[in-house]
Amino acid sequence: MLTLTKEDGPADLDGVTHLSIGVSWDPTAGTSGGVLGALRRKAGTDLDLIAVAMQGADPVRLAGLDSLDPLGNRALVHSGDNQTGRGDGDDETVTVEFAGVPRNVTSIVFVAAAFKKGSSFQKARNISFKVYDASGGSAQQVADIWPSLLTQDNGCAVAKAVRVGDSWKLEVINVTGKIKQGDEHALMRFAVSK
Repeated sequence: MLTLTKEDGPADLDGVTHLSIGVSWDPTAGTSGGVLGALRRKAGTDLDLIAVAMQGADPVRLAGLDSLDPLGNRALVHSGDNQTGRGDGDDETVTVEFAGVPRNVTSIVFVAAAFKKGSSFQKARNISFKVYDASGGSAQQVADIWPSLLTQDNGCAVAKAVRVGDSWKLEVINVTGKIKQGDEHALMRFAVSK
């Protein structure tokens, strides 16, 4: 499996009509063992995958949190909120159907965040991002993006799909930063800065 990094530069998405980005994580008890640790693992932690559709430097639509189909035509769709990280496979995904994305949208920034109060990257482990080509109707994983786990931050700008004429490119960002929890405008400002 290919692991994408910032150093690889933008990847051409020629022939990709549907792109999916998935995030998965496992809950951790931190340093707690015993009953307390088991309870913390059961409760999990809530990371969120958010896609911000940009018009130049201006965020215009957000997929994630409580907005699952912000364009109203299923061209930018979020799978729904997983609040624990429990279970196999991706915990949250965003799928883009490029043909349905309006021409005024110039890029889509994918951000993972410990957005809700009380959640944090430190309460999760094995955080990974998967890139899928879903063009043929079923999603086939084509790459991984692995963020650093040594962060005190609660946000990670994972990648950005950028419109180049009539085609798209995928650029790995993989930059962490602080986002004020519960503040949607702070989340969008974070996406804009990437």
